Amino acid sequence: MNKFIPIRHLTPRKLFLVAYDMAASVVAPILSLYLLYENAIPGRYIAQFKSTWFIFVILSAICFSLSGFYSQMWPFARGSQYLVLVAGTVIQLFLSVLIFQVMKRNYSLAFYIIYWFLLTAAVFSIRYFYRFYHTRRQVRQIRKLQKGKRPIRVMIVGAGRAGTQIIVELKTSQSLRVPICAVDDNPLIHFYKNNGVPVLGDRNDIVELAESHRIDEIIVAIPSASSETLRDILAICHKTNCRVRLLPFFSELSSEEVHLSDVRDIRIEDLLGRDPVVYDMERVSRFIESKVVLITGGGGSIGSELAIQIAAFHPALLILFDICENSVYDLQQELLAQFGRRLNLKVLIGSVRDAKRLASIFSEWRPDVVFHAAAHKHVPLMEISPGEAVKNNVYGTYNTALMAARYGTSRFVLVSTDKAVNPTNVMGATKRLCEIVVLTLNKLSPRTSFSAVRFGNVLGSSGSVIPLFEKQIKEHRPVTVTHPDVERFFMTIPEASSLVLQAGAYARGGEIFVLDMGEPVRIDDLARDLIRLSGLVPDVDVPIEYIGLRPGEKMKEELFLSNESIVRTDHEKINILSQIDDPGLLSREIEVLLRLTSNQEETGLDGFMEQLLSVLEIDAPSIGSLMNIRLPAVPYDSNCETALAPEEGAATLSAGGN
Repeated sequence: MNKFIPIRHLTPRKLFLVAYDMAASVVAPILSLYLLYENAIPGRYIAQFKSTWFIFVILSAICFSLSGFYSQMWPFARGSQYLVLVAGTVIQLFLSVLIFQVMKRNYSLAFYIIYWFLLTAAVFSIRYFYRFYHTRRQVRQIRKLQKGKRPIRVMIVGAGRAGTQIIVELKTSQSLRVPICAVDDNPLIHFYKNNGVPVLGDRNDIVELAESHRIDEIIVAIPSASSETLRDILAICHKTNCRVRLLPFFSELSSEEVHLSDVRDIRIEDLLGRDPVVYDMERVSRFIESKVVLITGGGGSIGSELAIQIAAFHPALLILFDICENSVYDLQQELLAQFGRRLNLKVLIGSVRDAKRLASIFSEWRPDVVFHAAAHKHVPLMEISPGEAVKNNVYGTYNTALMAARYGTSRFVLVSTDKAVNPTNVMGATKRLCEIVVLTLNKLSPRTSFSAVRFGNVLGSSGSVIPLFEKQIKEHRPVTVTHPDVERFFMTIPEASSLVLQAGAYARGGEIFVLDMGEPVRIDDLARDLIRLSGLVPDVDVPIEYIGLRPGEKMKEELFLSNESIVRTDHEKINILSQIDDPGLLSREIEVLLRLTSNQEETGLDGFMEQLLSVLEIDAPSIGSLMNIRLPAVPYDSNCETALAPEEGAATLSAGGN
């Protein structure tokens, strides 16, 4: 902010403040001498002041201007702005003492103390009075506008700095919301008033106070609260019939200054109690900055969020690769609007099943880092079309990983799923195969480190239950839940993407990273919470219908196999699987799977799965661990930067072999 105010910007009010401050700079030393000596002021001090009074004025003008006295919005001033006044008067006092010492016309220490106190009180009081007058006038105007309209009675949860600011803005805004009372867990401020609003108890009093004070709306204003505290408070608030709104975590706000406009409705992710992700900014920056980064499935839920987060770390080139042009086009426009020319962006259309297309991309752009997020993920649909799941997931991963190895990519990160653990469905089985593909290629590749990141369901992603539930609630249809006891792990799209990015920065090759998903969530509870967030009552306004598990679905998901154990990393939410058994190399050529997929329509789903399990050497009842397949080694290609040496006795497969 520019500290000096140009003459054309000096409004009458600012001119008044300047004149007032200069007058206070003259009156304050006179009063100081009078308070010290009453009617017996030594003559030398009177003569000294007559010859030096202008020094007080000049120093005040310079120090107050440099400190920003005349560039502040005093009608809306907060505590930090009043500290500007203290800083300005302290600087003025210090320079006064210094100059008078040099001139050998010094005053006593008691004089300087009284002078500083009087000057600070003078400049503070006029501004505080101005703020008080402005606020009172606004309140009168608002009440006049609201006359005849029923106000919305609001309770504020949290009477700290954020809650205080919300109270102040509620009182001065032109909305119908009126702060009636506040609650805070700090007992020292109970029954005190915060800007005229009484603090009447703690979180345990919310329900009783909401009823006794006829509260219409509750605003939770604790952006520094832990996720556990927030979840507990929201659970209490939902026992009332009030609308509940929230001031988000500081990590979601653009700055630590909060405003009424930041308050939003409760989202389902708020009820999950997920703490914001802490970035190791330096490590991620080294991983991404000035690198060519390729994201397959770049237009999907995870791929698009990865793109947004990666763009902030200044890659040399960001390549988005997707078969769906609509979603990736929308993302392209969003990235260009947000980052403009600072981002070197390339959007390419194509399928990971097309090895030649991938080869041309890798050959031309030579990506340093690849995030492979392209996959078919919808469990019931993949049960109907298992061949497509194998082609897109397994072959797509194999093709992309193969090109990464052949063209010297530094790191390849596979986005996996908890459904790959003891899979009971086609999608999970193919994703487990994808993990084995990248682990195997990691052993064969001399220059590329391959790793996978495994996590559970993502809130709000395409195909997730949340959009379905919201649509059913909006259309006043029964909310369909498969089973009352079905549980799933959940995290938000930004959280999952940031942890995938962080895990990629940790990767050295051969790891399966498992993200800390917290506690599993009952889908039935999730549905009921969504109904309540819509202002409706479960089983009364919106019925819940249990339709039974769909083909391939589990009651509960797992994050690691029985022969895997967890090893902690430096990041509290990222773990690495330590496998007891070595997964081994894939022993059968991948064409066997291709042959199965081409015959799938003739054999049907049961026949396909039986043959697939047989090829994978899996225990059919449990679908086992998918460990005994061997990928063919890769032949040397003189046109590539790097090559994979053929394993002894292994068959070979060309880059375009499928």
